[in-house]
Amino acid sequence: MKLWDHPMSDNDLRQCLRIATGATLGFTFNKLMGWNYGVFYTVTPMLLLGMVPVMSAHAARQLLAAAVVCGLEVGILGGLFGSHPGMMTLIAFFLFLYKFACMSKGSLFLFGANSVISLSIMLHFASYPTTDLNELIFGNFYANILSVMIAYLMTFLIPDTEPRQPPPRPATPKQSHRMRHEALMGASITTLSFVVFQVFDLSDSLSAQATTILLLFPMHWNGAMGYARKRGMGTILGVTFGLAGQLLLYDWSDLLLFVVPLLWLGSMLFSYMHVKESSGSGAGFGGLTTLGILFGQYLSPGGDLVYSALYRVSSIFFAIVVTLMITYLIHRILNSFESTRFGPIEG
Repeated sequence: MKLWDHPMSDNDLRQCLRIATGATLGFTFNKLMGWNYGVFYTVTPMLLLGMVPVMSAHAARQLLAAAVVCGLEVGILGGLFGSHPGMMTLIAFFLFLYKFACMSKGSLFLFGANSVISLSIMLHFASYPTTDLNELIFGNFYANILSVMIAYLMTFLIPDTEPRQPPPRPATPKQSHRMRHEALMGASITTLSFVVFQVFDLSDSLSAQATTILLLFPMHWNGAMGYARKRGMGTILGVTFGLAGQLLLYDWSDLLLFVVPLLWLGSMLFSYMHVKESSGSGAGFGGLTTLGILFGQYLSPGGDLVYSALYRVSSIFFAIVVTLMITYLIHRILNSFESTRFGPIEG
């Protein structure tokens, strides 16, 4: 498994700085304001700046549209059908289906990706009676607005040194049967994940829930298998850094002055890995998101990041194994029909 096959350029170094500084700004702003759901404010800038090397109006529109659409879906549909598990599961499947269809088309990948993650997490937390639904929806919405502002600020303050080459276009466009395969596989697994986390009341397994979705970002079985290995490696590295940070901070984990430089250093390290891999979602990206979840959600005064980190490792690896098994099964089932086959249809 090759991780370091991409030569580092000045543009890449500046992207690393944008990711690390942007995530740290989001985290710091959230803590200063005293808002809940710090994971949204820490991880969303990571996702945006990590997936979009150069901020653009198209990317901003997709991110903001995802926040608005998910807020409406959770607020309206969750409010109307939240007390009917069977109906809510069916609705969730169709919501995930059109989001994965957007990802499969390519031009709306960021909208679909952000929507899938946000909707899955928000639907899960919205089902708990202790959750303030308005706070949840607006927390995600404000985090996306702030992330767009941070991304533009980072692009202005830390611009590229030279124009980037546009990403290569695929040699042949995706066939409709492959797009159906990708959308159905993603929607089926995400819905199953949603049901499992509801049935077993796994309210404290945010990183495992995110992992089941991130595994689907390659949009096919072989890609999911390759990403699973890298995600596992990134999780171990992210948790190791989090544990080291907790030991270093000890009783000072509530002092923002000490926490912020540590988060920036870890984000910079994993951003460097992410850029060197040049593979979208790899070990570096996995380490980034793990670090963002640990710091954004679980690092708080009196909180035990050691327990949270160890719990993250076990839950993530279990989620990876189970998700891969289900992914392979659904992949084989969909490949049994020409209309949903992933590969080329002969004849």
